[in-house]
Amino acid sequence: MKSLWNDNEAKSFLDDPLELRAYTSRLLGRESSLVLHGGGNTSLKAEIKNLFGDMEKVLYIKGSGWDLKTIQAVEFAPVKLEALKRMVKLERLSDTDMVGLQKTAMIDHLAPNPSVEAILHAIIPFKYVDHTHADAVVTITNNVKGKRLIREIYKDSVLMVPYAMSGFILAKKVYEMTSNINWHEIKGIILMNHGIFTFSDNAKESYKQMIHIVSLAEDYLQASGALDSVAKAEAGKDLLTLAKIRKQVSLTKGSAMIARLDSSPEACGFVNLNNVDSIAVRGPLTPDHVVRTKHIPVVIKKDIEKEITGFCSVYKEYFKRNTNGRLLCLDPAPRWGVWPGHGIIAFEQSVRDANIVSDIAFHTVRAIQWGEAIGGWKALPERDIFDMEYWELQQSKLRKEDTTRIFQGKIALVTGAASGIGLACAKALHERGATVVGMDLNPAITRMFDQPDMVGLTCDISDDKNIKEAVEFTVRSFGGLDILINNAGIFTHSQSIEEMDPETWNRSMEINLSSHQRLLKICIPYLKQGVDPSVIFIASKNVPAPGPGAAAYSVAKAGLTQLARVAALELAADGIRVNIIHPDAVFDTGIWTQEVLNGRAKHYGLTVQEYKTKNLLRTEVTSKDVADLVCCMAGPAFAKTTGAQIPIDGGNERVI
Repeated sequence: MKSLWNDNEAKSFLDDPLELRAYTSRLLGRESSLVLHGGGNTSLKAEIKNLFGDMEKVLYIKGSGWDLKTIQAVEFAPVKLEALKRMVKLERLSDTDMVGLQKTAMIDHLAPNPSVEAILHAIIPFKYVDHTHADAVVTITNNVKGKRLIREIYKDSVLMVPYAMSGFILAKKVYEMTSNINWHEIKGIILMNHGIFTFSDNAKESYKQMIHIVSLAEDYLQASGALDSVAKAEAGKDLLTLAKIRKQVSLTKGSAMIARLDSSPEACGFVNLNNVDSIAVRGPLTPDHVVRTKHIPVVIKKDIEKEITGFCSVYKEYFKRNTNGRLLCLDPAPRWGVWPGHGIIAFEQSVRDANIVSDIAFHTVRAIQWGEAIGGWKALPERDIFDMEYWELQQSKLRKEDTTRIFQGKIALVTGAASGIGLACAKALHERGATVVGMDLNPAITRMFDQPDMVGLTCDISDDKNIKEAVEFTVRSFGGLDILINNAGIFTHSQSIEEMDPETWNRSMEINLSSHQRLLKICIPYLKQGVDPSVIFIASKNVPAPGPGAAAYSVAKAGLTQLARVAALELAADGIRVNIIHPDAVFDTGIWTQEVLNGRAKHYGLTVQEYKTKNLLRTEVTSKDVADLVCCMAGPAFAKTTGAQIPIDGGNERVI
């Protein structure tokens, strides 16, 4: 492993020990084989002047849940050092009491909560302390020959500590084991099945020692051929089955889930191993991961429903075997799956959390193969894994499930999403928790929607290949499709039927009608596997109340409405709701330039504002208003409605 220390980078931090602490912490966080998504922790011991003017020794420890990859100085919790040292001398200390005592010992009540390893950091008598869960080292400790291998690699240069639950129990064990040692004779501490601690009075030296210890483990794996043992294979393509898997997991969870498929050669190589059924279910890489991944993955072969419901039964039995009778069983749905021939799937309620599970799973399956190559992969006993999964302090690290956002975990596809109604719909769905893919002919869509859970695709909806690629991208990236907003369209220039040129007529039919039929056809198989699937067509007031000079537009929108009505009839048996919205006079869209508005207002002898509110309610209808109605119709309020046509026009006499 290469050191990322850069003298030029470090120069600006050398005068501030806490900023230097944050810098070297980020160096650790930048290497995913050391720590993943909030794992590991670092600390600094310093002496500061308190409010009374007295000098006081303080431990700055990484805030619980903060990520080393991005951590800043303000994200370290300052705790009175002597208070932490006194805690370790207690005979016993419950988790709740430990957290409470650590909070009362903080010198800044606005700082984040201290890491659960604060006591352990406090008793290590060096200024800088680093802790990681390095893949290579944990792989070696998770082995039937683990203890012997650690001695072979490190001799007496490290203190080897048997596995113990994080927090007070681990700190107490290390305290007892180090009561008579010379700290300067060891270069680090290896916690079996957990990770590594390094330390120094110099930030650079502590960091470099971590790199050295991990490199020795990597060198051993390389020399033994383990690093070359990772299997690789090509992925099969079966997006419809992926959608079916996601639906079954969502039903088991009781809410929509994102399904992130890792079909990399490494992931596919692992899932195709002959013994994958055995090695995949021996336990997690480190116990810290279990809160994200559960104790084992689901193995998916042919009978999706049977295998996922079977996993749930296995999980419930695992809970019954280990509970003390006072715990509440978590939902039994899997958080990752092994899918032979296709790859590894991560399941979570958001793209962010699914990505975390996916990263952990990738590192785990690689380490499993390394471990098998050097004697046999062996995770912690089930009871220890269970205790960590149901440990109240570990559970508190996770964000509470977002039950206020009605589309959390759902996947939406919006056409014409770069402006007007489409843009408003995409934003509104995303704000309410949906993962959104926006399609538009305007290439700016890729810059406008550039988030992990909000992606823009340049797409010509009149091009069948473009449409198919966009739908397949959506399913491949997020696991399925739940909401389709058919919005894209054009407003052709005014022509009477007598004057109508074929190009205007055909273009309106192609964009405003035929393209939507083809898109719907491609989406239907995936919508059938959706979670409470809903299709909404954005039609027009011109359907119930057409005007002269708009035959090409009005007829296409009428055809679109009829298409939606037939779709409602055909798709109801599959639980797919299809509804229609008829907007009118939505003036904050691309077709309503100031010049056009001025001209139309003048034609009616009105001011622009009077023209905008020329309806029964004397109110202006905006794209956001339409988007809010779209969200309402796609949500639970319309769960038992299909085939409906809803106007949003402020009240139109001709429509009424």
